[in-house]
Amino acid sequence: QVQLVESGGGLVQAGGSLRLSCAASGRSFNSYHVMAWFRQAPGKEREFVAAFRWMGSRTNYAESVKGRFTISRDNAQKSVYLQMDSLKPEDTAVYYCAAQSVRRPTGLERSPASYDYWGQGTQVTVSS
Repeated sequence: QVQLVESGGGLVQAGGSLRLSCAASGRSFNSYHVMAWFRQAPGKEREFVAAFRWMGSRTNYAESVKGRFTISRDNAQKSVYLQMDSLKPEDTAVYYCAAQSVRRPTGLERSPASYDYWGQGTQVTVSS
């Protein structure tokens, strides 16, 4: 059974940092072609934050987080991370880890529907 378990969320002041972790289990970690982070604020749709594509170790970021957030992947730890710096109140949301087990076009990385597995989410709250 595939499981993605997020951790590292919490309450932080604006300008601060948090590091989210997503631990994967249940299948070979190398079989995930893309791992990504999404977020969802109350009353809003789930939105793309960042993705890491295994082939070529290529990363992809939403414009709103580019330069502030960094996604990374550690195959030995079977985990993907999201380092979040210079946090803003508008970053407040539940953050979800997601994985693609089927190779799909690069253009679909930002679409939640293209991901096969999801974690339960971790709350990030940034106070002003």
